[in-house]
Amino acid sequence: MGWWQVSADTLASSRFVISPLAEATASLIILARGTAAHPGERDFLKSHKPAYQALLAEDPVTAALGRAGIGACWIADLFSRPPAGDDDETFAAEVARVRAIPLDAALADLAIAVGGPVPEILRRPDLPERAAGLLQWAWERMVAPTWPHRRRILEADIIARTAMVARGGWSAALAGIGPGTRWLGEGRLRINAHDSPPRDIAGARLFFVPVTLRAGWVAWDEPHRYALMYQCSGALAEGPRAAASASEPAPETLSALLGPARAQVLVLLGSPKSTTQLVAFTGLALGSVGRHVQVLHAAGLLGRSRAGRSVLYYRTPAGDSLVAAQAG
Repeated sequence: MGWWQVSADTLASSRFVISPLAEATASLIILARGTAAHPGERDFLKSHKPAYQALLAEDPVTAALGRAGIGACWIADLFSRPPAGDDDETFAAEVARVRAIPLDAALADLAIAVGGPVPEILRRPDLPERAAGLLQWAWERMVAPTWPHRRRILEADIIARTAMVARGGWSAALAGIGPGTRWLGEGRLRINAHDSPPRDIAGARLFFVPVTLRAGWVAWDEPHRYALMYQCSGALAEGPRAAASASEPAPETLSALLGPARAQVLVLLGSPKSTTQLVAFTGLALGSVGRHVQVLHAAGLLGRSRAGRSVLYYRTPAGDSLVAAQAG
């Protein structure tokens, strides 16, 4: 299996962060794979696969680059750079680091990705620029139009994972984060099930990066930054359709008692969530969600607890009893 040896200082400074570049890469991975893991991905492929196939048919270099850098068994560094860790880092800033990759490094990375010689068609001086161009295409066509919605989903996942760290440590936060990934203890982070030599990343910055599509991989910029990209957990990861499903109307009697929006907030809080998560699920404005949770909390139907800089809300026993009674 592949695992990283993480020092106490590296773990203490590690963070969950959002990466626009990772979201663009995940979109290309799904297109290269061509199969859907859930309804949200089926909608995604239906919307974008024809344009992607047309792009590859028109440009043999892009087609070869996609096969070598994304469609192979290993995601090439050309398409995956670890984030800088800034909360407001833009796609433009991230893709600029792709353009700055030296040609020799890009060719060596592709050779690792394909497990052999780089195809002759890709031995060209503008290789990093071509990779950046494909990422730019993915961002502009597939990610940017829905980025506000995607970002809310990613923020909600980060808040939930951060709360897990506070309550149960990294072992709890990383449970189920991806196939083969888990905290082994004694400074060992298992990143996948591959039979790879361990890697000591003491002194580096470590980032955990959620994406909304079903993809997971690792990236590094040795020796400074390492990142593990993973799919968001639960229904939030499945895009607008899942969010709509999660926000189906609450029981009619509960809606009549509390109002439809407030009743739905109470139903959703069967597990702890932040107001950001509730916004992602319901589509309500943040101010409206805030007023609903304040009223429900004052009525004794919700409790709240702080996780780092975030506040999580959850149903109290009284809230559970009310929902159960109206659902019966």
